[in-house]
Amino acid sequence: MQVWTYTVEAWRDEPRPAPLNAPPAAGFLYPARHWHRLADGRLRCDVCPHGCALHEGQRGRCFLRQRIGDRMVLPAYGRSSGFCVDPIEKKPLNHFLPGTSVLSFGTVGCNLTCRFCQNWHLSRSRDPDRLQEWAAPDTVASGARHLGCRSVAFTYNEPAISLEYVSDVAEACHAEGLATVAVTAGYLQEAARRDFFAHIDAANVDLKAFNDAFYHRTVGGSLQPVLDTLRYLVHSTDVWTEITTLLIPGLNDSEAEIRQLAEWIADDLGVEVPLHFSAFHPAYRMLDHRPTQPAALRRARALAREAGLKHVYIGNLHDPEGATTFCPGCGRPLIQREGFRLLSLDLDAEGGCPTCGATLPGRFDGRVRPPAPCPAHLNVPQLSR
Repeated sequence: MQVWTYTVEAWRDEPRPAPLNAPPAAGFLYPARHWHRLADGRLRCDVCPHGCALHEGQRGRCFLRQRIGDRMVLPAYGRSSGFCVDPIEKKPLNHFLPGTSVLSFGTVGCNLTCRFCQNWHLSRSRDPDRLQEWAAPDTVASGARHLGCRSVAFTYNEPAISLEYVSDVAEACHAEGLATVAVTAGYLQEAARRDFFAHIDAANVDLKAFNDAFYHRTVGGSLQPVLDTLRYLVHSTDVWTEITTLLIPGLNDSEAEIRQLAEWIADDLGVEVPLHFSAFHPAYRMLDHRPTQPAALRRARALAREAGLKHVYIGNLHDPEGATTFCPGCGRPLIQREGFRLLSLDLDAEGGCPTCGATLPGRFDGRVRPPAPCPAHLNVPQLSR
């Protein structure tokens, strides 16, 4: 490994390096951003609220950020756990380029420790061998274009912990005319938040509960930074934002909590922000917990609509009404889905309702394509979202 022989006090002391569009030479480690030196000589990571303070060689809680010499580095830059072509509805995004395909990929590691993680084999992995495919930023972008995708999604594990790589891939995608999507828990500090979302076009943020005790006990974090991320996205950026809450029986699904969550969205973000309630299935360290019942999801949707939210969806469950986008003016079905498959898209040229003319919030351009088949060498089986 390369070890630097001089000292810097923070990542701002040096310019941003160029993207790596070929595998790096032996010993090179990509310099990370968002860290500073503490008085005791440790380096503190400033990406997320954990603020890991690291001695030589140590990695943060996320696993992907490491101290080597007098730098924080990103050892896994350009390495992916695999790729797959998905429908955009699987992220889930229901108001962003509906019916189009997205090239999805991830790495390993996560800055949260959700006991119910569906992709725990990636998020909790400490095995670098899972990162087998070198994926240069320009190769990801050109590959997505070649596969007929309209966008590229950073997903499967928390993308913000590799924000340097995400930024380079996102810039390459924009150069190819592709949109970028982040599926994230939104657990970030302020400066890293601005950096991470600077080149993102759409995001689905996991609001895992409206209960700080749940975040501490079950997720390994806290609620407030996620709320701050959502406020930032909706009020300070052009990033199209949707929210997902996984309902876990007995933990975050009480009527009082669902009302509080929906009322906060309505009051702080706006009634047009889409909210997805999805069904829990036993996984990872919650294998003995019962799955979410369909009635609980439908009740949650009804409560959120009573709070004023106009676009509330049900996921991980066959529910035609809970999958349909209705006109916020006259109530006409505008976008109908079956699972992740688009059945109909009935919008006028301006993205409005053809009956009453009400504008549907979102990003629509009228070009709908079926998802391309996923090549075997890019397939990532059994990954959620």
